[in-house]
Amino acid sequence: MVLTAFKPTKDIQAETPDFLPVSVTLDHFTKAVTAEGFWSFWANSLLVTVSCVLLSTAVALGAAFAVARLRWRGRRAFILMVFVAQVAPWEALLIPMYVIARDTDMLDSLAMLTLVYFMITLPFTIVTLRSFLTSIPVELEEAAQVDGCTRASALRRVTLPLLAPGLLATSLFGFITAWNEFAFANMLIIKDQDDRTLPVWLSSFSNVFGTDWGATMAASTLFALPALALFLALQRRVAAGLTGGAVKG
Repeated sequence: MVLTAFKPTKDIQAETPDFLPVSVTLDHFTKAVTAEGFWSFWANSLLVTVSCVLLSTAVALGAAFAVARLRWRGRRAFILMVFVAQVAPWEALLIPMYVIARDTDMLDSLAMLTLVYFMITLPFTIVTLRSFLTSIPVELEEAAQVDGCTRASALRRVTLPLLAPGLLATSLFGFITAWNEFAFANMLIIKDQDDRTLPVWLSSFSNVFGTDWGATMAASTLFALPALALFLALQRRVAAGLTGGAVKG
């Protein structure tokens, strides 16, 4: 993808293409960046993705704490329901989500798209954070409460710092999932083209006259950069946080 993005069109369409570019051009990147709506679609994707990650992390943190630390009737049934939701194929929800969005007048709405992404990422986030919470000794929170902390302040001062690797891992997963999702964005954003996201925008380089492969590969490269940069930035911290939290525990 990256190599093709730098190749001139004549080299891409050559009868015997070369793997490495014979000559390099930035024309495809210029065409992608200057395409109509590129920056607005970029902003839409970023808004939906960040909102989804923040919402799912906040809700999942409370749910995971309740499951891992508290004892209440129906807890096992709730955990089982979360696991079932996790393994169920989300593609099966395309038609129901469209019907719900249509009946609630939320078609062509970034808010509806955010809620759908929140629904997709929430089960995994709960399961992952629950696993991290169960690995943190509850005695640390109890010791903090003996020293005068409330349950909430013990969670904030003791548990959350040790839970940072889990929060980073789940946030990274949620970001990549929401950033790359195409099916729901293509189905829910129909009339208002200004609310499209980048995965849907990429399809604009393919039409009845053919596909501009150079511009498509350049746009795909630009589209992949944020997720790649976030992964490279967080992977070291996630690994270091895991070992650091284990030593502190």
